[in-house]
Amino acid sequence: MSKVKLITEQLHNHLLPLLSSAKSIYILTSFAMKSGVELLQDALHKAAVNGADIKICTGDYLYITQPEALEALTNIHQDIEVRLWKSNGVSFHPKAYIIENQQYGTLVIGSSNLSRSALTTGIEWNLSMGKDVDPDIFENAVTLFLKNYFYSPQTIPVNKESLKEYKKNYDHYHRKNPNLVRIWTEAEEIEIMLPSIELNKEEQLVQEEAPNYEIITPRFAQQEALENLKNTMEEGYDRALVVMATGLGKTYLAGFFSEYFKRVLFIAHRDEILHQAKNSFLRIMPNKHAGIFSGKEKNPSADFIFASVFTLGRKEHLERFRPNEFELIIIDEFHHAAAKTYQRVIEYFQPRFLLGITATPDRTDNKDIYAICNGNVAYRIDFLEAIQRQWLAPFAYYGIYDDTDYSRIPWLGYKYDEEELSKVQIREEMAEKILEAWTKYKQTRTLAFCSSIRQAIFLSSYFNKKGYKTIPLHSLQKNISRKKAILLLEKGEIDAIFTVDLFNEGVDIPAVDTLLFVRPTESLTIYTQQIGRGLRLHPDKEKCVIIDLIGNYRNADLKLRLFDVSETNERKRKSQVVPIIPSGCMIELDLKVINLLEEMARKKQPRREKLREDYFWLKHQLGRRPTYLELHLMGRSESIAYKQEFGSYMGFLYWANELEGIEEEVFKLHENWLVEVEKTPMSKSYKMVLLKVMLDRGPENWLKPISPIEASYHFHRYLTEKDYRKNIDFSDQTGKTLWNYDEEKVSRLIARMPMTKWSGSSKGLITFNNDYFFINIEVHPQHNEMLYSCTKEICEYRLHYYFQRKYAKKG
Repeated sequence: MSKVKLITEQLHNHLLPLLSSAKSIYILTSFAMKSGVELLQDALHKAAVNGADIKICTGDYLYITQPEALEALTNIHQDIEVRLWKSNGVSFHPKAYIIENQQYGTLVIGSSNLSRSALTTGIEWNLSMGKDVDPDIFENAVTLFLKNYFYSPQTIPVNKESLKEYKKNYDHYHRKNPNLVRIWTEAEEIEIMLPSIELNKEEQLVQEEAPNYEIITPRFAQQEALENLKNTMEEGYDRALVVMATGLGKTYLAGFFSEYFKRVLFIAHRDEILHQAKNSFLRIMPNKHAGIFSGKEKNPSADFIFASVFTLGRKEHLERFRPNEFELIIIDEFHHAAAKTYQRVIEYFQPRFLLGITATPDRTDNKDIYAICNGNVAYRIDFLEAIQRQWLAPFAYYGIYDDTDYSRIPWLGYKYDEEELSKVQIREEMAEKILEAWTKYKQTRTLAFCSSIRQAIFLSSYFNKKGYKTIPLHSLQKNISRKKAILLLEKGEIDAIFTVDLFNEGVDIPAVDTLLFVRPTESLTIYTQQIGRGLRLHPDKEKCVIIDLIGNYRNADLKLRLFDVSETNERKRKSQVVPIIPSGCMIELDLKVINLLEEMARKKQPRREKLREDYFWLKHQLGRRPTYLELHLMGRSESIAYKQEFGSYMGFLYWANELEGIEEEVFKLHENWLVEVEKTPMSKSYKMVLLKVMLDRGPENWLKPISPIEASYHFHRYLTEKDYRKNIDFSDQTGKTLWNYDEEKVSRLIARMPMTKWSGSSKGLITFNNDYFFINIEVHPQHNEMLYSCTKEICEYRLHYYFQRKYAKKG
């Protein structure tokens, strides 16, 4: 049996043999120096070549981490993932090395950062523990590392773009602080440590509640969604996505659907969700054997297993199950499903049916979550429609004027600089204004969303001094668990919870009847999730009051559109400050808010600036210029907005000075062709399928004329190789007769549909003569490959967007 060892020198001699033969390596250190990276890089490279899962997270606290160290880490091997913890001035101190080999695992926690001196001759104390000493501690460390790594809003990927920003901030900080003088404030004494086993008490507080065994039946949206899922299975689909607004009972829907299956696996990324889901399922099916598979508790033999993706996703746990072990797999908060942690699980299992459920199908990776479900959206309902159908509570929205000048606060590409933002937020005048608005409009139980831990602590303290009972709840809170805080709020023993990014998803508090927003809206998706926290029906709630500070921050002129149920077009909506809202709801704005929003609307290019900002945010995340499809799948603005505003994605790139050299020449010379590919109407996908067939011939041959017969086989194969394409776009009376390939009939269809119709609408750019289809553009040889790439990028985007839109309509 392994022992716990104290290592006080030459830690690298202990680590190197473990690293070289590892199957997984997780490193979390306060800072990284180039010297430390150089010491470990050969062993890390060898492990990466052998297929090890390697993830490294280091921090920017006091800008000790060297930019050269981050660059060196990213250069070791393309499969090594590196992320940076954005500390925003809050101390960040973890030092941990978690290494697993085929037969054993090692956890090292102590004082050694990723530097040569810390790993060799420095005075350091580190404890090394074998996995077999206490498997639960080891497992818990892995789980907590992965949760912080993937889901903490403070971590960002290290890539070319984020490195460029870090180096700029690093140089600026060291010019201001040549001796790295440490200035401590009361707020900075909050420390972010590697979560210890003791900190895991929060998860242990998710206690088993005795399920209520009264008979419950599907209601409201659950009935419609359940019927659609049954129809989906009868049509032969083996995957589907359900998009339901927060508060409509997605988990119960999953439980009702599970009644049709013998063995079920429910996957989520938080233990609270797993325990809530287990209790919900047992209320529906009390005779089933249900078990948790997460952390210390692992029950692989239950009928229904509720598994943490972090635990299940590890190879040793995944392979405890056969690929066909489960008839039904349910993935909660499915908008996370494109992440590697989920993909490993999805690719391993072969269920009879895969169901994804989510309230916000936002794009978070370069894989489309719709594609994971083969594009089959079985049911969709947003919160506005649910309010109209009286399935969610109506709202009364109060827009309170915030006189903060946000234009003076540095924008970091995706959020405001927290240090500068805190300076204007943590003021008694601001707190008094917030308190005044809250006391005027509040009801009984409030959830307040803050920008930072400092702001949450400050406002909670200020409200308490004024005689109210509130709690600041955040990721570093050790005095009270999330579960306990929620219970106090539900019982009315406290008036409000001031929180930071803890209630965006997966937590239900139906009794909440007031939402207080004291932060600028940086993400419209997160704002929508937070709004959903107050809309759930409850016997003691007639409506949800939303108190929202509105200033001249980014997205202020866009956020109210989330409440708009009008069918008016985009141009009309741009000039409309107060949206058309569901019956029974109300919006009341301070006069200064109305003036501010009208002023923002009068700006010359507010929409263009928003699109530019969101583009550079994505570029920062990827570390390179996004493709058109990536902009659509991962961007914060709708991709169609770029086409509406600039005529084409290339047009936007030209406007934003993102085209260089030959790219700019190609755009100027062939803008009319690129706009034609971008904007040609598509009632079916046939035009882009034909263009794809031509592009698939390669850059040397893509412009050669093509006949219907030459295109027919590849055209037919593309439309029939995926069931959703065939069923959606090749299923009219004519199409169904062509599901089995018939060269003559397919050729006639191609000639009649894309070739003739596109020729007639392209203003001479395309002709169809003598049974041949021509693209009539003259391209200089040195421009050909670039124009080919640009055309292919647009074609791929349009095909994806077309079928995704069809999925949504079908759902």
